[in-house]
Amino acid sequence: MTKRVIVIGAGIGGLTAGALLARRGYDVTIYEQAFIPGGCASTFKRKGFTFDVGATQVAGLEPGGIHQRIFAELGVELPEATPCDPACAVFLPGESQPINVWRDRTKWQAERQRQFPNSEPFWQLLAKLFEASWKFQSRDPVLPPRNVWDLWQLISAMRPDTLITVPFALMTVGDALRLYGLAGDKRLKTFLDLQLKLYSQVNADETALLYAATALAVSQTPQGLYHLQGSMQVLSDRLVEALEKHGGRLLTGHCVQQIETQENQSQSVTILQQKTGKILTNTADHIVANVTVQNLIKLLTPSPSWGLYQKRVEKLPDPSGAFVVYLGVDRQAIPDDCPPHLQFLYDQNGVIGENNSLFVSVSKPGDGRAPEGQATLIASTFTNTKIWRNISQETYQTLKAQYTSEAIARLNSFFDLTPETIIHQEAATPCTFERFTAREQGIVGGIGQRVFTFGPFGVATRTPFRNLWLVGDSTHPGEGTAGVSYSALTVVRQIASSC
Repeated sequence: MTKRVIVIGAGIGGLTAGALLARRGYDVTIYEQAFIPGGCASTFKRKGFTFDVGATQVAGLEPGGIHQRIFAELGVELPEATPCDPACAVFLPGESQPINVWRDRTKWQAERQRQFPNSEPFWQLLAKLFEASWKFQSRDPVLPPRNVWDLWQLISAMRPDTLITVPFALMTVGDALRLYGLAGDKRLKTFLDLQLKLYSQVNADETALLYAATALAVSQTPQGLYHLQGSMQVLSDRLVEALEKHGGRLLTGHCVQQIETQENQSQSVTILQQKTGKILTNTADHIVANVTVQNLIKLLTPSPSWGLYQKRVEKLPDPSGAFVVYLGVDRQAIPDDCPPHLQFLYDQNGVIGENNSLFVSVSKPGDGRAPEGQATLIASTFTNTKIWRNISQETYQTLKAQYTSEAIARLNSFFDLTPETIIHQEAATPCTFERFTAREQGIVGGIGQRVFTFGPFGVATRTPFRNLWLVGDSTHPGEGTAGVSYSALTVVRQIASSC
């Protein structure tokens, strides 16, 4: 008898899990509350512009990369993409010349030696840890393990070279800087804080060293970050194609409102069909939730296991939200040879706080995101979700306008943004992300990768509830679509092993 699987959410993690399970013979239905799949990696269109909602770059397209492996199994072509080189141009406070994070390893080594003299031993340590960690990850370990099968997958992925990481397992990046006498290098620390905030959600003093080793090296060859032709939507479109090719179903406009779990029985979900207002119920042998762990707690019916799980989730540090400005501009507003991704820090004290840094993505001519002679410019900053909640509509709109005007004013130090060059302008707050992606409080990026929330201490794909699984950036944060695809592959393997 064919096993039935319900997937909640058609983000990249849910689509990947659903397509792989359908490919392996499961009866798969994906329910998505929005009317466009992709989640934070989807797009929207305005006045001829195509804007990426959240994620703007992709890792894992190289031979052996996670997307390449998954697409090969699914039998669909990888999206067309170009490598990002530099992966990012980073501007520190008061500096007009960027730190270019080059894709070529030799160029990046020369760049960092020039930018941060005497720091090479620190970077060499990261390189050694990355090499061992990347080989370990390529053997598909399960972290954190929750039963004997998971533990065996973890042990089987280990090799003698994995042991090099053990002495550093409880260290932060800040600890490593102190180890090499670099704790007083304010400029290096500021650069690391800025880059790590993008991936780990926290600064160098809090980020787990082993996590940082991967996050800071994945943009170099033979890996790399990629800019998709067309938009980020192409990735989810290919996964939907694969899902349907193998007999799976995607139902958009269907919001799962509750999950009921019962030992040794099929599980059920309650679904709101948004166009008709009908309440539906469906059962399955497995449920895969492509939601945040905070959302998952609210979907579950209370039970003894639920209470313990809830306490674990409530103890997690508060995740971040994002404020994003989407601009459609005349191409003349963009400097010549502008990199596709830039990062700016504006606080003269070099402290990353509320609304004082921007990560910027710029479309390329002919990449399908803007009409000829025009471009998209997307600028985002992390923000505390709480300041956007429980306030009046007037206060909300005032705060949104303030953030927007500050962002554009700051961008004007690099771009030529005037009423004449700005063709379209809009902004998104955590409330916007919550409305359109249903993520609790509009949080983004997953759980901060501190030592005690990373790896063996992280949130598991295997939940305390039998045959209920979690995929997405709560379980594999900070590496964008590549990370959530790893979590999806892990769940697919776990489900296959449980049959």
